[in-house]
Amino acid sequence: MFQIGEVAVYPGHGVGRIESIEEKEFSGTKQSFYIIRILDTDMTIMIPIDGAQNAGLRCVIESNKVTKVYEILKEKNVTYDNSPWNRRYKEYMERIKSGSIYEVATVLKELYNLRHWKELSFGEKKMFEIARGLITKELSIALSKEEMKIEREIDKIFSAIENSSNELKSATNKGNGANKGNGTGKGKISTRAQ
Repeated sequence: MFQIGEVAVYPGHGVGRIESIEEKEFSGTKQSFYIIRILDTDMTIMIPIDGAQNAGLRCVIESNKVTKVYEILKEKNVTYDNSPWNRRYKEYMERIKSGSIYEVATVLKELYNLRHWKELSFGEKKMFEIARGLITKELSIALSKEEMKIEREIDKIFSAIENSSNELKSATNKGNGANKGNGTGKGKISTRAQ
């Protein structure tokens, strides 16, 4: 159970602070609720205490688990999913709403990789910024660092990947032509950067 003043992560919305615990009556039944103010948007959300776990409300990750997030972001396995955007969007939203920071990191990583194969649509860019914001806020709280420092760390990771990816693209194009997919419009192409 969370206490007033504690921070918690609400899937799809990010980190919020428990402002109060209130009892409300609906259809003659009293129920206790967490009143949470999301830090990035200032949105107030009311979550039943009994259903908080099912809703995915969780603690901010512990600082010793942050390295796994960075490992996901650093992974040099470059994947290009050429399925239609609406299919990817649905999958990405499910991952973001799962509440797992590791799933959000995977979405951020995949969208970052996709930028190397095609220009991101408006929706993809927005999803990229949402995933980046969720990770930045949670890691800044977990590590007690400023968000700008976390953003710089993520930028540094992606810069290193971009350099490696550019080298891979150049080698692929020289070797046997540009990789154009599997011809079906579905599926994934995966190559490992050295």
